[in-house]
Amino acid sequence: MNEVKNRLENYIINRFTMAILPDQSNMCTEVLELDEEFVVQKRPMEIIDQSCRFFGSSYEGRKEGTKDLIRTTHKPPIVLDPANSIYFFPTTSSTRQQCIWISYSHVKDFRKAEHNNTIITFNNGKEITLPISEGSFEKQLSRTARLQTNIFTRIEQEQRKLNMLLFPKDDKEISAIYEKLLRELRNRL
Repeated sequence: MNEVKNRLENYIINRFTMAILPDQSNMCTEVLELDEEFVVQKRPMEIIDQSCRFFGSSYEGRKEGTKDLIRTTHKPPIVLDPANSIYFFPTTSSTRQQCIWISYSHVKDFRKAEHNNTIITFNNGKEITLPISEGSFEKQLSRTARLQTNIFTRIEQEQRKLNMLLFPKDDKEISAIYEKLLRELRNRL
């Protein structure tokens, strides 16, 4: 890794975070952002869980959500923050110390490397070699795309309902809204 600019005690994943990598000792984490690199005095899973909690859940909660949405239990990708489209996926089981976490939105390209590794290119042009086969990496990208699509679809459906409620198109929609509200009021009494 190149010269590290900052050493931090804590770190919350954000939309500039590209990768979370364990360091050689497995006691710290190397964080790659678009324009900076950090060493954080926590293990990768501590950063993942702390970041999930910052955005209102825990890692276990995010894992369960992924399981419900795309029925993936092995190496599940997670959404840290759907509002900012922050999705990460692991390269191995999250219980393994050598697990690396990659930001889905920052992956520009990937290709096979020697010894069953994969070279990924981030949107900013930075390349890293990962100890994961090209096929496994592609599968992780696909799972994360499915998760993102399912969450986006749900958000979009709720937005449509809200728009219909706030901005009805015609008298028919207004009547439907009033009928629904009356039904809900009657059910509560």
